[in-house]
Amino acid sequence: MTRSSDFNFDTIINRQGTASAKWDRYGTPDILPMWLADMDFESPPEVMAALHQRVDHGVFGYSRPSDDLVDTVLTRLKHQYRWIVKKDSLVWLPGLVTGINVSCRAVGQQGDNVLTTVPVYPPFLSAPSLSGRTLTTARLADKQKRWEIDFDRLEGAVTARTRLFILCNPHNPTGRVFSKGELLQLVAFCETHNLIICSDEIHCDLIFDTDTDTGRPHIPIAALGPDVSNQTITLMAPSKTFNIAGLGCSFAIIENPALRKQFKAAMAGIVPDVNALAFTATAAAYRHGDRWLRAMIDYLRENRDMVTRAINAMPGLAMHQIEATYLAWIDTRSAHLGNPAEFFEKAGVGLNNGIDFDGSGFVRLNFGCPRATLETGLSRMAEAMASRKEG
Repeated sequence: MTRSSDFNFDTIINRQGTASAKWDRYGTPDILPMWLADMDFESPPEVMAALHQRVDHGVFGYSRPSDDLVDTVLTRLKHQYRWIVKKDSLVWLPGLVTGINVSCRAVGQQGDNVLTTVPVYPPFLSAPSLSGRTLTTARLADKQKRWEIDFDRLEGAVTARTRLFILCNPHNPTGRVFSKGELLQLVAFCETHNLIICSDEIHCDLIFDTDTDTGRPHIPIAALGPDVSNQTITLMAPSKTFNIAGLGCSFAIIENPALRKQFKAAMAGIVPDVNALAFTATAAAYRHGDRWLRAMIDYLRENRDMVTRAINAMPGLAMHQIEATYLAWIDTRSAHLGNPAEFFEKAGVGLNNGIDFDGSGFVRLNFGCPRATLETGLSRMAEAMASRKEG
């Protein structure tokens, strides 16, 4: 049995001065960065060993995915999700955000609508306009204990020119893992309105509990049946799971040949190939990283529980239980902080501003870090809230 103690996730690695987008943002060590969604853990040792071996080879020419890597991905999809995918259905990408933007370009025409739910990961909000499409949104419903898709709002938001629905599952930033029942209802909605689905499933390996309907840790919406797979672009990557986002490797799964042709046409001349080191890290992570992953999820689960207890004990702050990801979506509206991200930044904690997710009054906290780092950040937040109350 793998335990988090088999790997030292408590090790604090100094990332300042390493051109880290996360750690060098503020230009001062006085602000603890807990915003950008990469983790402060070393990647699996097998990944680092494979990268060292590839670097020692000394030649870094143009690369392609090896047959072994393709087989590894297809075997993983079959083992994890009982999803049988043919190798021709894979389209390799240098990043998942690229896949979101390509999907917007590939589906529909200039001026058509793209629909998504909010709050949501910011590229969902920017990709449609960058692609000459119009964004339409439907707000998730806050059911007091969790966030849910509000299908009445979806029906009110869809138009005659809506062609694409972008799904985030597991959901960033709320941490929801949508159940089979919810996904089937969403499929029915998209079929009724003849919508293509682009499903961002980048956090699919970072699940804390299984889906109660199936016992599976994650359900790719396209795996629900051939009809839905025929209308779906699924985006996955090892980047969040194994902390290799900076290397740039992801893939789309598109089983409909015509849709896949449209997607590749939208990529042509714009999207670069995946690099050699990214392919190397992906292969090593998927082949050998699961023992590390199980231990890391155990560690993250304890971090999640710590965050939940601490935040809900701070007057004026609240959050729901996180089912997946290493991201906490914190409601500050009762505290009337004005600009909550700025408030906590002054307290020495750098968080995402919820406005960027179309979630005014919220902040997003990344708890993918050593426990001592997390304790420091939560302590600073608690002190700031207590000082405000006293003042």
